[in-house]
Amino acid sequence: MTQSAIAPVSYKGYAEDFAAFSNALGESFARYGFAVVGDHDLPQPRIEAALAAAKAFFALPEAVKKAYVVGQGGQRGYTPFGIETAKGEAHFDLKEFWHMGRDLPPDHRYAALMPPNVWPAEVPGFRDDVAWLFGALDAMGMRLLEAIAVYLGLERGFFAPTVGEGNSVLRLLHYPPAPFDGPNIRAGAHEDINVITLLLGAEEAGLEVLDRDGRWLPINPPPGSLVINIGDMLQRLTNHVLPSTTHRVVNPAPERRGLSRYSTPFFLHFNPDHLIRTLPGCVTPERPDRYPEPITADAFLRERLREIKLL
Repeated sequence: MTQSAIAPVSYKGYAEDFAAFSNALGESFARYGFAVVGDHDLPQPRIEAALAAAKAFFALPEAVKKAYVVGQGGQRGYTPFGIETAKGEAHFDLKEFWHMGRDLPPDHRYAALMPPNVWPAEVPGFRDDVAWLFGALDAMGMRLLEAIAVYLGLERGFFAPTVGEGNSVLRLLHYPPAPFDGPNIRAGAHEDINVITLLLGAEEAGLEVLDRDGRWLPINPPPGSLVINIGDMLQRLTNHVLPSTTHRVVNPAPERRGLSRYSTPFFLHFNPDHLIRTLPGCVTPERPDRYPEPITADAFLRERLREIKLL
């Protein structure tokens, strides 16, 4: 596997030298829209248990999996192979996936916007293992947003009230073996909709980021790393100071074409009624406000889900 184009930032800095950690992370985001965080403290056995649960589900017969298609724009449960299509692309992505969201009590003010989770009875332990991963990545995302806030010159806790009940989603992804070059690829070139995405390093290569000069850079993080990228909501909030960068997952090299690829991106979202309004500190005479009209996170999300054919 070729080396990642983006140098990792050690998570140890969060506790040991927060200012330096925040600056290194922020500089990587400002340059690439992506950062690689090494030495994270998420327990590997728990991560592997969640991944094993995902693999067990995707190995089930198609008819069993399709019993967990629940509509709702793919927000919960199973989305079959051949559905999601990157914005502006003619060819669907070569993937199937499962979504888990935030568990809310039935009378919660966001209950109408965040449907209940569904769980596959056929995979023992699935709920415990996958829900643990959701919680772990949600908590890690909050810590990374502290660093982003400080990099932007904001209070360290600035983001906490904006995402504490966010419409965040954990996606368990399966890219089946892809024994051809195209035109369909595992994930067409796209940007993420949300605030930030946290991705545990996938076993198989394929993730690429579009650099400023038009080159595709491979992102192959070392084991025990997280890949984090800026989503369109944070790009909008920061007036493109932190860019949401185009990325894709390409089909494997000939010698790897018989293998599946699995990954577990966590899409961290704002609270649905949070008003995304450009940060004043990100507007200058040289960088005028691109988004003078604010928009709620939920309205922004629905607009984009329609564009990628999930609504």
